[in-house]
Amino acid sequence: MNRTLLAASTLTSAIGLALAMQTAPAQAAEMKGEMKAPPIVKENMAKMQKEHLQKCFGINAVGKNDCAEGAHSCAGQATIARDPGSFVLLPAGDCSKIAGGSLKPA
Repeated sequence: MNRTLLAASTLTSAIGLALAMQTAPAQAAEMKGEMKAPPIVKENMAKMQKEHLQKCFGINAVGKNDCAEGAHSCAGQATIARDPGSFVLLPAGDCSKIAGGSLKPA
């Protein structure tokens, strides 16, 4: 093998390994975050996929939310009714029929 080809192969391998090492910590952190999710979050996500449900924000009663985005960690923790950051799972298409319902958190 000639020296130029050997040097190019070595350099290419080194660059590839350096790039692979940069993405590994990000993937590990993402997986770690998924493992820390409370069981209710995992159950809700599985239920959403299985039953074709959507998140409907802003229609919950106090303590009657399925989960939230930001304000608190999860189910049953809404401290105010009609919290724009808390959602209830509804059949797809029903959220738009409810006054104050939104598919996105406020």
